Amino acid sequence: MDRLSPLDASFLHIEDDVNLMHIGSVGIFEGPPPSHRAFCEAVGGKLPLVPRYRQRVRTVPLDLGRPVWVDDPHFSLDYHIRHTALPAPGGRAELRNLVGRVMAQRLDLTKPLWEIWMVEGVEEGSWALLSKVHHALVDGISGTDLLAVILDSAPEASPPVPDAWRPADEPTDVRLLGGALAGYAVSPFEQWRVVRSLARRPARMLRQAAGSAKGLASLSQVISPRPPSVLVGKIGPHRRYAWTQATLDDVRTVRRGLGGSVNDVVLAAVTRGFRDLLLAHGEDVAGRNVRSLVPVSVRREHERGEYNNKVSAVFAELPVGIDDAVERLEAIRAQMSTLKQSGQAVAAETLTSLSGFAPPLLLALGTRIAFRTAHRVMRTPTETVTTNVPGPQQPLYALGRRMLTAYPYVPIASPVRVGVAIFSYDGQLTFGLTADRDGVRDIEVLAGGIETGIAELVKAADEVASS
Repeated sequence: MDRLSPLDASFLHIEDDVNLMHIGSVGIFEGPPPSHRAFCEAVGGKLPLVPRYRQRVRTVPLDLGRPVWVDDPHFSLDYHIRHTALPAPGGRAELRNLVGRVMAQRLDLTKPLWEIWMVEGVEEGSWALLSKVHHALVDGISGTDLLAVILDSAPEASPPVPDAWRPADEPTDVRLLGGALAGYAVSPFEQWRVVRSLARRPARMLRQAAGSAKGLASLSQVISPRPPSVLVGKIGPHRRYAWTQATLDDVRTVRRGLGGSVNDVVLAAVTRGFRDLLLAHGEDVAGRNVRSLVPVSVRREHERGEYNNKVSAVFAELPVGIDDAVERLEAIRAQMSTLKQSGQAVAAETLTSLSGFAPPLLLALGTRIAFRTAHRVMRTPTETVTTNVPGPQQPLYALGRRMLTAYPYVPIASPVRVGVAIFSYDGQLTFGLTADRDGVRDIEVLAGGIETGIAELVKAADEVASS
């Protein structure tokens, strides 16, 4: 049995009928689609490389321990790989509507937490793959690693790997309880071991303590009321999905002419999108910032390939009150530089680690209380989430068909009504936008604003280069 980490378990505890914690992507491929059977065989030939895909979550009786991953004795590949087609004319609008409907459906927690939908009838003779994976199974950074397992880096399909998998016997309730109680017995020893280890290196301990204290002080500054906005409020069970895209060459042009990192340029464009959305709803943007949670991976290089979440976050203030594109970029550039030195990410990782010593029942209650308190008491310290996931810069293939582009999907949870995910692939930069269907009916305004934001920065950079 492999026990879920505290953070992975929290993604399960957060989930309910409207707060759905799965991530995903939409890949559009050239040429005619393979048959359903051929694709199932191709995926089945890679499953031994991702054993978690044949495991399901099993809870501990009375919630006396964190849930565990166990082999699914009834695993059926046909259940997880779905086949559908778009209604005519099969355009991008129809595909986006399908994504919104599929992502609004909760994954079955009694089965392995993933689905792949083959979608035929996409415009211009192409087809699509819609993937859906629970956040407890994998975070965004290692999600690209799992995607690379299923897809090939060359047109020639890689051969299947040997598969001798047989589901292990499911643990009994008694065994689950015994494992949980044994874990509690071990925890004091593990805590003492960590303390002794740090005590042998007092200099490092002091540096870590200083970094965490600095980060906690920085985090405390973001707990402040926000003005009422279309961006926050109750959400329902339905979703709207939209996308837009740019090229990495556009980003390089901006960086050469105006400076800043890739993330700075991306956030500046997203800021223009939110500015347009707020103005479309008649909201005053003068002097206004939109507070965004920006997840960052704290997975070390030697931990790549481990299927658990190592995620922290910083809080960025998107300056939607600034009308000039260059000024917006400069403001974000200065802010992100300060955030990197503030230790916010260190503090968030420390808090996540500390939750491992708390009983899972308290973790579940604490997570829900935190969400409710954020909405009722502080009017939510976060208004949106913006996550940037680096992907492969070489083409990927599914049974010899090249993936032309890929759009990411990020979940939203009440009271946040809009989320933005950015994905880079083969020279492209794509933006996937998730919104509550009833709360934000014009998510296309955000998409158009992002596109305009990139165009403004490219034009400004070209003018600098030609002057």
